[in-house]
Amino acid sequence: MKNKMKEPLVRYDAKADAIYILTRKGTEEEVIEMAPGVNLELNEQGGVIGIEILNASRLFRNITKSMYRQLQAS
Repeated sequence: MKNKMKEPLVRYDAKADAIYILTRKGTEEEVIEMAPGVNLELNEQGGVIGIEILNASRLFRNITKSMYRQLQAS
C-alpha cells in the first residue's frame, strides 16, 4: 500500500482546539461522525485516512488530571 504512513501523524490546532490524527495519505471524500466531536475522515475507497477530535482540551482535561494525580502518587 503506497498511501500507508509509517506512523500516524498527530497534530493539535490550538485555535480550533482540535486534534488531527492522520493515518494514511489521501484525499478526504467523506466524514463520518462517530460521536459528538469525533469524526472519521474517509478516502474514496472508504478507508480511514484520519481522525478529528474537536474540543480536545475539554475532552482530555479529565484524562490528563487523572494521569497527573497518578504520577504524583507514585
